[in-house]
Amino acid sequence: LHHHLGDTRRSKQRMKTNIDRWWSLLEQGHETVVTTASGCGLMIKDYAEALQDEEAYAEKARIISENTRDIAEFLSGEDRETLRKLLPDEKRQLVFQSPCTLQHGQKLAGVTESLLASLGLSVQTPRDSHQCCGSAGTYSILQPGLSRQLRKDKLEKLAICEPDMILTSNIGCQVHLQETGDVPVKHWITLFQAGESG
Repeated sequence: LHHHLGDTRRSKQRMKTNIDRWWSLLEQGHETVVTTASGCGLMIKDYAEALQDEEAYAEKARIISENTRDIAEFLSGEDRETLRKLLPDEKRQLVFQSPCTLQHGQKLAGVTESLLASLGLSVQTPRDSHQCCGSAGTYSILQPGLSRQLRKDKLEKLAICEPDMILTSNIGCQVHLQETGDVPVKHWITLFQAGESG
């Protein structure tokens, strides 16, 4: 939020705090920072640029940025049969809402959809899927009228697919769409949690 609100000083403080926490794990042999919220993933991948002039953090930020992966990127390298076993047997009508931070920011358009398709799931993509849902960080707070219109348009396009569930990969989009939508909105990774617990 500090970054979205233009509070560069506090934003950089948060980045440095995270780097301090994660750096010891990398030194212990951990290789990757895996993110489940596409907005957070984009922010972490931007640490290198944001801290490039900070002598004590520039190199650490570069290494962390280069070794951060969205969970869809990470799982795309995993064995498909193992992942399939974690999915529930029930068939649902699914549609994927790709957040701007995933498709435009991280340039990972289609990665999540391809992964889910490779696991045998039929996941639809709505018309005009490149358009924002209206959440966009603090946008829904600072530009409520436009934000609500974008959400209305997005929900109408998602509804055309007649889904039982809307999948996304960012908590901001999830909360924003669920606020007025009738169809459950979930992070796509919860499909696997359901399979594991059920």
